Amino acid sequence: MLNISQIQLVAITVSLLLFLFIMYLIRSQRLKEEYSLLWIFFSLVFILFSFWRKGLDYLSDFLGVAYPPAALFMILLMAIFLILIEFSIIISKLADKNKSLAQEIGLLKQKLGEVEHGIMKKEEGKREKE
Repeated sequence: MLNISQIQLVAITVSLLLFLFIMYLIRSQRLKEEYSLLWIFFSLVFILFSFWRKGLDYLSDFLGVAYPPAALFMILLMAIFLILIEFSIIISKLADKNKSLAQEIGLLKQKLGEVEHGIMKKEEGKREKE
């Protein structure tokens, strides 16, 4: 039988629930695939370390971290930073698109005003001829 501690069982459950929740958001189109790649990657990393207990020890030794849970905390911080950077890039692109759309709307309103003004002048000219 597998030797799984209670904390490992909780870690596996939470990691799998996170992964399934991300998949649900993607399938229900509440989260686009292109924005979910980091979420999927890090949820898979957490699933890996939940099942492979010695993996966190190997990673902490490789990174030179004396306390393995601190290495997991570093991974979590790295995930948060990368996701925040991704969101900042997305927000910057959306701000540029929003600015362009506002400028296009302004130009369209100006052209519409010119067209309406031209139509009004034509109608006034027809009235004067009558």
